[in-house]
Amino acid sequence: MKYPHNIWQQLKNKTAGELMKALEKDGWVRDVRTGAQQIYLHEDRRRVSIHYHPHMTYGPKLLKAILEDTSWTVQDMKRLKLVK
Repeated sequence: MKYPHNIWQQLKNKTAGELMKALEKDGWVRDVRTGAQQIYLHEDRRRVSIHYHPHMTYGPKLLKAILEDTSWTVQDMKRLKLVK
């Protein structure tokens, strides 16, 4: 999915912690935690892997992959308060 420029500008500054909070708010449950890797599962069987380091932001390719795994739309991200 290609995101509008203003949305992408907001997303690329989100930390791992902010993404994890949004996942939990959206009903995702942490399933496995091994070191820095944390696996979240959704009740509809989607799965996403978050590499957690405090205050870390992601490069464009990894962030895009995470967002594709979540299947969040722009409206979902607004509902989760990831973007305005």
